[in-house]
Amino acid sequence: MEALVRIEQALDMAVSHAEAAGAPPQLAEAIRYSVFPGGARIRPRLCLAVASACGDDEPDLSSAAAASLELIHCASLVHDDLPCFDDAETRRGRPSVHRAFGEPLAVLAGDGLIVLAFETLARAGACAPSRLASLVLTLGRAVGMPAGIVAGQGWESEPRVSVSDYHRAKTGALFTAATVSGAVAAGADPGPWRALGERLGEAYQVADDLRDAVAAEEELGKPVGCDARLGRPSTVRELGVHGTVERLSGLVAGAVAAVPDCQGSDQLKALVMSEAKRLVPKKLADRAAA
Repeated sequence: MEALVRIEQALDMAVSHAEAAGAPPQLAEAIRYSVFPGGARIRPRLCLAVASACGDDEPDLSSAAAASLELIHCASLVHDDLPCFDDAETRRGRPSVHRAFGEPLAVLAGDGLIVLAFETLARAGACAPSRLASLVLTLGRAVGMPAGIVAGQGWESEPRVSVSDYHRAKTGALFTAATVSGAVAAGADPGPWRALGERLGEAYQVADDLRDAVAAEEELGKPVGCDARLGRPSTVRELGVHGTVERLSGLVAGAVAAVPDCQGSDQLKALVMSEAKRLVPKKLADRAAA
Protein backbone atom coordinates (compact mmCIF):
# COMPACT_ATOMS: atom_id res chain seq x y z
CA MET A 1 0.00 0.00 0.00
CA GLU A 2 1.27 3.47 -0.86
CA ALA A 3 2.79 5.27 2.12
CA LEU A 4 0.49 8.30 1.97
CA VAL A 5 -2.58 6.06 1.89
CA ARG A 6 -1.33 4.19 4.95
CA ILE A 7 -0.67 7.46 6.76
CA GLU A 8 -4.09 8.96 6.03
CA GLN A 9 -5.86 5.75 7.02
CA ALA A 10 -3.91 5.50 10.28
CA LEU A 11 -4.61 9.15 11.10
CA ASP A 12 -8.31 8.80 10.32
CA MET A 13 -8.54 5.74 12.57
CA ALA A 14 -6.74 7.56 15.38
CA VAL A 15 -8.94 10.66 15.15
CA SER A 16 -12.05 8.46 15.00
CA HIS A 17 -11.21 7.22 18.50
CA ALA A 18 -11.25 10.83 19.72
CA GLU A 19 -14.66 11.34 18.11
CA ALA A 20 -16.26 8.32 19.80
CA ALA A 21 -19.63 8.59 21.54
CA GLY A 22 -19.51 10.90 24.54
CA ALA A 23 -16.88 13.28 23.13
CA PRO A 24 -17.59 17.04 23.22
CA PRO A 25 -18.68 17.66 19.61
CA GLN A 26 -16.91 20.98 19.07
CA LEU A 27 -13.64 19.72 20.51
CA ALA A 28 -13.86 16.58 18.38
CA GLU A 29 -14.41 18.79 15.33
CA ALA A 30 -11.44 20.97 16.26
CA ILE A 31 -9.21 17.91 16.54
CA ARG A 32 -10.19 16.64 13.09
CA TYR A 33 -9.78 20.17 11.68
CA SER A 34 -6.24 20.21 13.12
CA VAL A 35 -5.24 17.05 11.29
CA PHE A 36 -7.13 17.14 7.97
CA PRO A 37 -6.36 18.09 5.30
CA GLY A 38 -2.69 17.71 6.08
CA GLY A 39 0.49 19.18 4.71
CA ALA A 40 3.35 17.21 3.18
CA ARG A 41 3.27 14.56 5.96
CA ILE A 42 7.07 14.42 5.66
CA ARG A 43 7.66 13.05 9.19
CA PRO A 44 5.37 10.01 8.83
CA ARG A 45 6.59 9.46 5.27
CA LEU A 46 10.16 9.43 6.55
CA CYS A 47 9.20 7.00 9.30
CA LEU A 48 7.60 4.57 6.85
CA ALA A 49 10.47 4.89 4.38
CA VAL A 50 12.96 3.88 7.08
CA ALA A 51 10.68 1.05 8.25
CA SER A 52 10.47 -0.21 4.68
CA ALA A 53 14.24 -0.07 4.30
CA CYS A 54 14.50 -2.16 7.49
CA GLY A 55 12.02 -4.83 6.38
CA ASP A 56 8.75 -3.41 7.83
CA ASP A 57 7.72 -6.77 9.30
CA GLU A 58 5.00 -5.18 11.50
CA PRO A 59 3.25 -2.67 9.22
CA ASP A 60 0.45 -1.98 11.72
CA LEU A 61 3.06 -0.86 14.23
CA SER A 62 5.02 1.27 11.77
CA SER A 63 1.78 2.88 10.55
CA ALA A 64 0.85 3.71 14.14
CA ALA A 65 4.31 5.14 14.78
CA ALA A 66 4.03 7.28 11.66
CA ALA A 67 0.57 8.51 12.66
CA SER A 68 1.70 9.33 16.19
CA LEU A 69 4.50 11.53 14.83
CA GLU A 70 2.05 13.46 12.65
CA LEU A 71 -0.41 13.87 15.52
CA ILE A 72 2.35 15.43 17.62
CA HIS A 73 3.35 17.66 14.72
CA CYS A 74 -0.26 18.82 14.26
CA ALA A 75 -0.51 19.53 17.98
CA SER A 76 2.63 21.65 17.82
CA LEU A 77 1.18 23.70 14.96
CA VAL A 78 -2.06 24.33 16.87
CA HIS A 79 -0.12 25.53 19.91
CA ASP A 80 2.44 27.47 17.85
CA ASP A 81 -0.34 29.51 16.22
CA LEU A 82 -1.90 30.58 19.53
CA PRO A 83 -1.95 34.28 20.49
CA CYS A 84 0.60 33.66 23.26
CA PHE A 85 3.12 32.43 20.67
CA ASP A 86 2.87 33.43 16.98
CA ASP A 87 -0.73 34.68 17.00
CA ALA A 88 -1.10 33.35 13.45
CA GLU A 89 -4.44 33.88 11.77
CA THR A 90 -3.95 31.23 9.07
CA ARG A 91 -2.44 27.78 8.68
CA ARG A 92 -2.36 25.75 5.45
CA GLY A 93 -4.33 28.46 3.70
CA ARG A 94 -7.31 28.58 6.07
CA PRO A 95 -8.09 29.97 9.54
CA SER A 96 -5.84 28.58 12.27
CA VAL A 97 -7.57 26.43 14.88
CA HIS A 98 -7.90 29.18 17.49
CA ARG A 99 -9.40 31.47 14.84
CA ALA A 100 -11.89 28.82 13.73
CA PHE A 101 -12.87 27.40 17.13
CA GLY A 102 -11.66 29.87 19.76
CA GLU A 103 -8.57 29.83 21.96
CA PRO A 104 -9.85 27.46 24.71
CA LEU A 105 -10.76 24.72 22.22
CA ALA A 106 -7.47 25.20 20.38
CA VAL A 107 -5.48 24.65 23.57
CA LEU A 108 -7.54 21.54 24.34
CA ALA A 109 -7.27 20.24 20.77
CA GLY A 110 -3.48 20.48 20.90
CA ASP A 111 -3.39 18.76 24.29
CA GLY A 112 -5.79 16.07 23.06
CA LEU A 113 -3.65 15.36 20.00
CA ILE A 114 -0.56 14.80 22.15
CA VAL A 115 -2.40 12.26 24.29
CA LEU A 116 -3.93 10.67 21.19
CA ALA A 117 -0.45 10.13 19.74
CA PHE A 118 0.58 7.99 22.69
CA GLU A 119 -2.76 6.16 22.69
CA THR A 120 -2.24 5.34 19.01
CA LEU A 121 1.12 3.76 19.74
CA ALA A 122 -0.28 1.84 22.70
CA ARG A 123 -3.14 0.35 20.68
CA ALA A 124 -0.77 -0.97 18.03
CA GLY A 125 1.85 -2.19 20.49
CA ALA A 126 0.17 -5.55 21.03
CA CYS A 127 1.52 -6.80 17.70
CA ALA A 128 5.13 -6.35 18.90
CA PRO A 129 5.18 -5.64 22.66
CA SER A 130 8.97 -5.78 22.88
CA ARG A 131 9.24 -2.73 20.63
CA LEU A 132 6.59 -0.59 22.31
CA ALA A 133 8.63 0.80 25.22
CA SER A 134 11.36 2.06 22.89
CA LEU A 135 8.80 3.70 20.60
CA VAL A 136 7.06 5.43 23.49
CA LEU A 137 10.37 6.64 24.92
CA THR A 138 11.49 7.90 21.50
CA LEU A 139 8.29 9.87 21.05
CA GLY A 140 8.36 11.21 24.61
CA ARG A 141 11.91 12.50 24.21
CA ALA A 142 10.98 14.18 20.93
CA VAL A 143 8.05 15.97 22.56
CA GLY A 144 9.19 16.96 26.03
CA MET A 145 12.18 18.13 28.04
CA PRO A 146 15.07 18.69 27.90
CA ALA A 147 15.42 18.69 24.11
CA GLY A 148 12.04 17.99 22.48
CA ILE A 149 9.63 20.35 20.77
CA VAL A 150 8.30 21.63 24.11
CA ALA A 151 11.86 22.68 24.94
CA GLY A 152 12.14 24.23 21.49
CA GLN A 153 9.08 26.36 22.18
CA GLY A 154 10.46 27.17 25.61
CA TRP A 155 13.71 28.52 24.17
CA GLU A 156 11.66 31.31 22.57
CA SER A 157 11.13 32.74 26.06
CA GLU A 158 14.81 32.67 27.03
CA PRO A 159 17.02 35.76 26.68
CA ARG A 160 19.73 33.87 24.76
CA VAL A 161 19.89 30.66 22.74
CA SER A 162 22.04 29.40 19.92
CA VAL A 163 20.19 28.95 16.65
CA SER A 164 21.51 25.40 16.41
CA ASP A 165 20.14 24.39 19.84
CA TYR A 166 16.82 26.04 19.04
CA HIS A 167 16.52 24.22 15.71
CA ARG A 168 17.60 20.91 17.20
CA ALA A 169 14.79 20.99 19.74
CA LYS A 170 11.96 22.73 17.94
CA THR A 171 12.20 20.85 14.63
CA GLY A 172 15.06 18.37 14.60
CA ALA A 173 13.79 16.29 17.53
CA LEU A 174 10.70 15.09 15.69
CA PHE A 175 12.65 14.29 12.52
CA THR A 176 15.12 12.25 14.55
CA ALA A 177 12.18 10.49 16.17
CA ALA A 178 10.82 9.70 12.70
CA THR A 179 13.93 7.86 11.51
CA VAL A 180 14.52 6.16 14.86
CA SER A 181 10.86 5.09 15.16
CA GLY A 182 10.85 3.66 11.65
CA ALA A 183 13.81 1.45 12.49
CA VAL A 184 12.47 0.42 15.92
CA ALA A 185 9.01 -0.39 14.54
CA ALA A 186 10.68 -2.74 12.04
CA GLY A 187 12.82 -4.39 14.72
CA ALA A 188 16.09 -2.87 13.46
CA ASP A 189 18.94 -1.06 15.20
CA PRO A 190 18.01 2.64 15.18
CA GLY A 191 21.59 3.83 15.65
CA PRO A 192 22.55 4.09 11.96
CA TRP A 193 19.40 6.08 11.22
CA ARG A 194 19.74 8.85 13.79
CA ALA A 195 22.07 11.08 11.76
CA LEU A 196 19.65 11.16 8.83
CA GLY A 197 16.87 12.48 11.05
CA GLU A 198 19.12 15.02 12.75
CA ARG A 199 20.46 16.48 9.51
CA LEU A 200 17.13 16.49 7.70
CA GLY A 201 15.44 18.09 10.70
CA GLU A 202 17.96 20.90 10.84
CA ALA A 203 17.65 21.37 7.07
CA TYR A 204 13.90 21.63 7.41
CA GLN A 205 14.12 24.36 10.07
CA VAL A 206 16.75 26.30 8.11
CA ALA A 207 14.43 26.14 5.10
CA ASP A 208 11.56 27.32 7.28
CA ASP A 209 13.64 30.32 8.38
CA LEU A 210 14.35 31.05 4.73
CA ARG A 211 10.72 30.80 3.69
CA ASP A 212 9.60 32.98 6.59
CA ALA A 213 12.03 35.65 5.42
CA VAL A 214 11.49 35.66 1.64
CA ALA A 215 8.38 33.67 0.67
CA ALA A 216 4.90 35.08 0.09
CA GLU A 217 2.05 34.28 2.48
CA GLU A 218 -0.04 32.74 -0.30
CA GLU A 219 2.83 30.36 -1.09
CA LEU A 220 3.07 29.07 2.49
CA GLY A 221 -0.56 29.33 3.55
CA LYS A 222 0.47 31.00 6.81
CA PRO A 223 1.82 34.39 7.94
CA VAL A 224 5.42 35.25 7.00
CA GLY A 225 7.95 37.53 8.67
CA CYS A 226 7.18 36.09 12.12
CA ASP A 227 10.84 35.52 13.06
CA ALA A 228 11.75 39.16 12.52
CA ARG A 229 8.53 40.47 14.07
CA LEU A 230 8.90 38.37 17.23
CA GLY A 231 12.69 38.47 17.48
CA ARG A 232 13.04 34.70 17.10
CA PRO A 233 16.36 32.91 16.54
CA SER A 234 16.79 32.57 12.77
CA THR A 235 19.47 31.38 10.38
CA VAL A 236 18.59 34.25 8.03
CA ARG A 237 19.21 36.81 10.79
CA GLU A 238 22.51 35.11 11.58
CA LEU A 239 23.83 34.30 8.09
CA GLY A 240 21.75 36.35 5.66
CA VAL A 241 19.76 34.89 2.77
CA HIS A 242 22.79 33.79 0.72
CA GLY A 243 24.48 32.20 3.72
CA THR A 244 21.25 30.43 4.67
CA VAL A 245 20.88 28.98 1.17
CA GLU A 246 24.45 27.67 1.41
CA ARG A 247 23.75 26.24 4.85
CA LEU A 248 20.62 24.51 3.57
CA SER A 249 22.50 22.98 0.63
CA GLY A 250 25.15 21.61 2.98
CA LEU A 251 22.57 20.10 5.32
CA VAL A 252 20.68 18.44 2.46
CA ALA A 253 23.92 16.98 1.14
CA GLY A 254 24.71 15.75 4.65
CA ALA A 255 21.27 14.15 4.97
CA VAL A 256 21.70 12.31 1.67
CA ALA A 257 25.14 11.13 2.75
CA ALA A 258 23.69 9.92 6.07
CA VAL A 259 21.33 7.41 4.43
CA PRO A 260 22.74 4.00 5.41
CA ASP A 261 23.45 1.36 2.79
CA CYS A 262 20.21 -0.57 2.52
CA GLN A 263 17.74 -1.94 0.02
CA GLY A 264 15.71 1.29 -0.05
CA SER A 265 18.59 3.78 0.01
CA ASP A 266 17.86 5.19 -3.45
CA GLN A 267 14.21 5.86 -2.55
CA LEU A 268 15.23 7.54 0.70
CA LYS A 269 17.75 9.76 -1.04
CA ALA A 270 15.11 10.69 -3.62
CA LEU A 271 12.69 11.57 -0.81
CA VAL A 272 15.27 13.86 0.79
CA MET A 273 16.05 15.59 -2.50
CA SER A 274 12.41 16.07 -3.51
CA GLU A 275 11.59 17.52 -0.11
CA ALA A 276 14.58 19.85 -0.34
CA LYS A 277 13.34 21.20 -3.68
CA ARG A 278 9.84 21.70 -2.28
CA LEU A 279 11.15 23.71 0.65
CA VAL A 280 13.06 26.30 -1.39
CA PRO A 281 10.92 29.46 -1.69
CA LYS A 282 9.53 29.96 -5.19
CA LYS A 283 11.21 33.36 -5.48
CA LEU A 284 14.66 31.83 -4.95
CA ALA A 285 13.93 28.79 -7.11
CA ASP A 286 12.85 31.02 -9.99
CA ARG A 287 15.96 33.15 -9.55
CA ALA A 288 18.20 30.05 -9.60
CA ALA A 289 16.46 28.72 -12.73
CA ALA A 290 16.92 32.05 -14.48
